[in-house]
Amino acid sequence: MKARLDSQQVRLDFLEDLLDVMAVENPTMQIMLSERRAALGLPPGKTLSVRKWQAAFTQEGFLDIGKTLSRIQRGGIHPSIRGEVWEFLLGCYDPKSTFEEREQIRQRRRLQYASWKQECKQMFPVIGSGGFITAPVITEKGQPILDPLVLQETNLGEDSDFFKELESRGPLDKKVIQWMLTLHQIGLDVNRTDRTLVFYEKKENLSKLWDILALYAWIDNDVGYCQGMSDLCSPMIMLLEDEADAFWCFERLMRRLRGNFRSTGRSVGVEAQLTHLSTITQIIDPKLHHHLENLGGGDYLFAIRMIMVQFRREFSFCDSLYLWEMMWGLEYDPEMYSLYEEPEFEGERTEGSSKGKPKSIKQCGKYERENMKNGGKSNAEGPLPISVFLVASVLKDKSSKLMTEARGLDDVVKILNDITGNLDAKKACAGAMKLHKKYLKKQAKK
Repeated sequence: MKARLDSQQVRLDFLEDLLDVMAVENPTMQIMLSERRAALGLPPGKTLSVRKWQAAFTQEGFLDIGKTLSRIQRGGIHPSIRGEVWEFLLGCYDPKSTFEEREQIRQRRRLQYASWKQECKQMFPVIGSGGFITAPVITEKGQPILDPLVLQETNLGEDSDFFKELESRGPLDKKVIQWMLTLHQIGLDVNRTDRTLVFYEKKENLSKLWDILALYAWIDNDVGYCQGMSDLCSPMIMLLEDEADAFWCFERLMRRLRGNFRSTGRSVGVEAQLTHLSTITQIIDPKLHHHLENLGGGDYLFAIRMIMVQFRREFSFCDSLYLWEMMWGLEYDPEMYSLYEEPEFEGERTEGSSKGKPKSIKQCGKYERENMKNGGKSNAEGPLPISVFLVASVLKDKSSKLMTEARGLDDVVKILNDITGNLDAKKACAGAMKLHKKYLKKQAKK
């Protein structure tokens, strides 16, 4: 009951978020919100507040990341500072850097983003125009398609310089063709992403989401764009006003998750996570695993959405943000920033977990600490992401229902779909941590 009450503090809709932001410098409104939360039985002071966030920095700008992680775990992050805190949790900045150093990095990244955007705009002028497309503009051979829908969406007439230049340019580079073939697919996904939110009633915000995803598709030669990325990127542009800052936050998130989207032609990267999920369930709840196997679900494909978009569909929008920051706080590795910076988009990117100099356990999230105690491994390939244990926790929580009511895979999917919007983020993370410890102990006995 207590965990559920604690999590209600961050179960706010956008009106509640707006009230919180407005109350930062409004004592009367702060009192009103405090009284409202007291009426709900919510203990005060759990959230990482603006005041506690500002107090976590030294005069030079060094961040006490240990205390910050502890506060996040207790109650999440105040909506008005969520974006800037996420930048640290995702490894955009080093807690050991100064205010001045971070500002220099921010400006450098904004220039890099502007350069990439200009490069993309030269190839396709709709980039940065405030619009986006939902129909293809070229064939697979690179020939222009004068689709009336595209002409209407882009304000590009048949006689526009873009189409004339495209026809006279000659054969396009394969990378350019592949990228341009992706743009309308991104547009279709953007049109379906978080459309119930007031934020996306403005076309300029949809366009911003499309621009960021289009740029990412261009610079990520290995993965490009895949369905589901729009769900991961959407919160970034809501929380970070500057488009370039939102892009870099999304790019850092993709450093963690891009392996799930990588396709070899015969398999998709997320299948490895599903295999681990199968192994974990077999160890933690062998009866459930056997039941799922008998139903033909031993490959755990029914859980693919949870892992791919990090529970965006299983939790309400606000709860999914709370869940993300809880996960990132638990997994936090102080070496993340240096790992991501070397190298940055030049050559092969750095993926995986910590290496190099010994790190302070006090600066690590609780989940990362457990992995360190286990020698940095939860399986032969390195630490598993906490999201796999979160899915295992959900399955264990619904084990009785799955065992008694599921007579086929359709029933499994229905039972899991019924939990949408009814999960408790803090309880889910606590359950994942318990399963992780149990899993490590059983692995150690082997």
